[in-house]
Amino acid sequence: MSEAVHSIAKEGDGSDDNKGDFPIDEAVLRALPEGSKVLSSNRHGFSDWTVTACLVVLLPDSVEKKYFLKIATDEAGRVMMEGEYNSMASLYEITPNFVPKPHTWGKFKLEAPETYFFLCDFIDMTNTLPEPALFCAKLAQLHKCSQSPTGMFGFPIPTCHGRFAQEISWDPSWPNFFTKLLRAALSIEKKHNDPWPEYEAISARVLSHVIPRLLGALEENGRQIKPSLIHGDLWEGNVATDVSNGNIYIFDAGAYYAHHEMDLGMWRYERYEFAKKAEYKQEYLRVMGVDEPVEEFDDRNRLYCVKMNVVRSAHHPGCEEREM
Repeated sequence: MSEAVHSIAKEGDGSDDNKGDFPIDEAVLRALPEGSKVLSSNRHGFSDWTVTACLVVLLPDSVEKKYFLKIATDEAGRVMMEGEYNSMASLYEITPNFVPKPHTWGKFKLEAPETYFFLCDFIDMTNTLPEPALFCAKLAQLHKCSQSPTGMFGFPIPTCHGRFAQEISWDPSWPNFFTKLLRAALSIEKKHNDPWPEYEAISARVLSHVIPRLLGALEENGRQIKPSLIHGDLWEGNVATDVSNGNIYIFDAGAYYAHHEMDLGMWRYERYEFAKKAEYKQEYLRVMGVDEPVEEFDDRNRLYCVKMNVVRSAHHPGCEEREM
């Protein structure tokens, strides 16, 4: 998928009207407000699995507007683009000041390679780490205010963590849901790495014993876990600040309804900046509180981070971060 999607941006569409280094497919033009004119289209940013661009568009009312366009190829690309649009649309519905406005997703008219796209507002951003109190207050608002449409954990359609679809079918039990989520991630990881019997034995033990014990405690003694809408891949690369007004945004989501602490799993991952700065986790927990059993929060956080490690290992076969 990666080679095919990157080849599209190199080819161009042969149109004299296309100003820039990124070809605009007819399907994207149809997705813009009727009567709009594309002034420029240029590649913007970098992604291993997709190609991204910034479109400058003259709207029918003569106002210039920027759009962010992402494309991916083949069936995996369809799942990614449909999942990202629905993720962002769900996040935007709850916290519109926290997510760039998503507009649509669709399929290119271009027949080969089969190509899909996602279109949202473009925001000039800086990747400087956000101020902890402001960022964590917005994240807690998302988690508190969101309500699962079924009352269960999951999401209406598949969403992706990176380029891999997640197992997020509806389930009323958080331990059961997380077991299926992690088992599917482990299955993907196993396909992309060499056999490792000891690792596989530990993985099986986590599924059969650790999850029921650790997450089962969240639902004991009359306790209930509220399914909260989470971003799903919340590292600092998916968080940025608007250079014009300082507003904080999250993007590139693989959302689903989960235990809200799941969004903090990535913050334990030592290669990421959020893990190196304890004030983010501390501020979030100050605003959101810690679920009972409080003394087991760190163990749950470690378990949730396992899923993030497993998916990264699948994306980067042979890396040294294949761990439990």
